[in-house]
Amino acid sequence: MKAFTRGILASVLMLSGVASANAADRAIIVLDASGSMWGQIDGKPKLEIAREALRSVLTTIPADTELGLMAYGHREKGSCTDIELVVPPASGSASAITVAADSMKFLGKTPLSAAVKQAAEDLKYTEDKATVILITDGLETCNADPCALGKELEQSGVDFTAHVVGFGLTAEEGRQVACLAENTGGKYIQATDAKGLEDALVQTVAAPAPAPEPAPAPEPAKPEFNFAPELTLAEGGAPLKDAGNAWEIYKANADGSKGERLTTEYNNYKGSLEAGDYIIRATLGEAAVEQPLKVEAGQAYKPLFVLNAGTLVVRPRPSEGADIVDGAAVVLDFPGGDHPATYYGQTKVVLPAGETRLKVTIGQGEANETIQLAAGQTVEKDIIVGVGHVVVNAIYAEGADKVDAGGLDVRVYKARKKIDGTRDQVTYGYGPDNKFDLPAGDYVLVARMDQSEAEQPFNVRVGEQGQVTAVLGAGVLAIDAPGAKEIRVFAAKKDIQGNRQGFGYAYDQKHQTTLPAGDYVVEVDRGDAGKKEASATVRAGERSELTIQ
Repeated sequence: MKAFTRGILASVLMLSGVASANAADRAIIVLDASGSMWGQIDGKPKLEIAREALRSVLTTIPADTELGLMAYGHREKGSCTDIELVVPPASGSASAITVAADSMKFLGKTPLSAAVKQAAEDLKYTEDKATVILITDGLETCNADPCALGKELEQSGVDFTAHVVGFGLTAEEGRQVACLAENTGGKYIQATDAKGLEDALVQTVAAPAPAPEPAPAPEPAKPEFNFAPELTLAEGGAPLKDAGNAWEIYKANADGSKGERLTTEYNNYKGSLEAGDYIIRATLGEAAVEQPLKVEAGQAYKPLFVLNAGTLVVRPRPSEGADIVDGAAVVLDFPGGDHPATYYGQTKVVLPAGETRLKVTIGQGEANETIQLAAGQTVEKDIIVGVGHVVVNAIYAEGADKVDAGGLDVRVYKARKKIDGTRDQVTYGYGPDNKFDLPAGDYVLVARMDQSEAEQPFNVRVGEQGQVTAVLGAGVLAIDAPGAKEIRVFAAKKDIQGNRQGFGYAYDQKHQTTLPAGDYVVEVDRGDAGKKEASATVRAGERSELTIQ
């Protein structure tokens, strides 16, 4: 997984020209924030991989680089116009881009062509040199042709280039978006696995060779490399190959502490170090080990690093025999960690040997377990959270339509009341078809739409799925009062003090609201023209329309 993230980082670095860009170059990263980014690669959501890659690469960007961030599909489901320039291109924008990516939701469709065109226009591509880097894990879903767009931008741009990173696409899918880059003289990098990304790094990041200089005097032949470290999980274990581990190489300070970091290499690294004192840190998953190394001229070194770690595989399930839940949060509090690490869905990770406290949550359910992990050991666990699944709705009346409106407020409470008569809220949602995973027990659904409210008790059993529907016993009253400055709705019946209960208002000429079945008085205030009242009757499951002239 770290190799994959490293590959994404290298690709974005190369494509954006960050490593060699000057202050006159301007670029926008277009990030796919569609719902498909919840898909996983090696047990980790692609959106998390993308966030980590951006976070890492942005720390290396020079302060004067003008870079922006555009996203699509991050605010609405099913929208082809959900495109936003989240961070305008500017120097010193790295921190803003990191914060924006970390807080972004991943919801909607994939209008990648429209997003690239908007980014080009924001960069004034017909007037200035402009570069757009598209990172997408899906194909166009909004009836646009990326190939045709590439030709259009190339023809009308001054010096426009689009690069495309195909994030988890198949080869066939990649060919369908590669033309966007190729038609503008850009590059397409297919990031399907760690090996492919490493090849892309070799092919695209190498700096151009400098102008030849006079040949120096011949030197004695040197070995190809003098440093070939090896890594094992446990003492006496076989060296790891292509495990996704990292080698961080630091200069050593005079007191033996870590100084400047020189480089980070990966997997089966072999290289050459100049004579001097170093600190080498090896990491894999959440485990790490470091040791000093003194390099002398003419000597070769093959140090062995022992992580003293094991592998934990967690499969979160809502109930016995149920499928693994991709969105389940797996929180690991492991030995030596500064803070717990969070993974999602099926998780395979290398952890330091010792006691790891494990917490898995699915919806409102939670399971905790303590795992003892020995060096070199692999422990696989099915964690049963113990929840049932319910879909919650409200209807206007028995046999009537479902309340299909975003204004529907649904809240789930524990059925048992506290000593003060209130209940503990468990979860909430808005609109129809809210889905909740809940521990076994008794609950009460409270559904509210405008001025109407209903309660519905229900029970949840582990492993079962159910539908819970609250009957509002309500209808819709639509009021049209031309010239009105204010519309108020009251109960027709007065209380013993002569007052009428209010049921909402609007500062407008029209007002539509959901009301409990019954009789009402509507008061219209037209300012200088005075007030006027009219009666209305609302029937459960029906729509009533009232015009007050």
